[in-house]
Amino acid sequence: MAYWLFKSEPSTWSWDDQLAKGDAGEEWDGVRNYQARNNMRLMKIGDLGLFYHSQSEKACVGIVGVCAESHPDSTTDDERWDCVDIRAVEPLKSPVTLAMCKAEPALENMALVKNTRLSVQPVTADEWAVILRLANR
Repeated sequence: MAYWLFKSEPSTWSWDDQLAKGDAGEEWDGVRNYQARNNMRLMKIGDLGLFYHSQSEKACVGIVGVCAESHPDSTTDDERWDCVDIRAVEPLKSPVTLAMCKAEPALENMALVKNTRLSVQPVTADEWAVILRLANR
């Protein structure tokens, strides 16, 4: 199993929106960055991810699971762009903010800390464990 982080502006797609989709999940569409797309192409069903609210909140707020592997993004006819489907697994007991991640020495090399603009990023197993600890899980 691999771990990931999915960033979304809550005004566009929020954790509550994701929860409302239930077990069917939703396409993680609209990604137009090659590195983020390539990350999605590596995902397998059952991989887990952190759902991150960007902009004002800047915090991991939930856990999602990949429920459909990479396929053409339905929001474009451009063959270059793929997406995966994700479903909500559970909310985090306590949000884990970007500031908390930056203050945690064990996360100094995390993509979220090093490359805050990338919308879909890998998370190592060690980073995953630290985030869950910070979330009081």
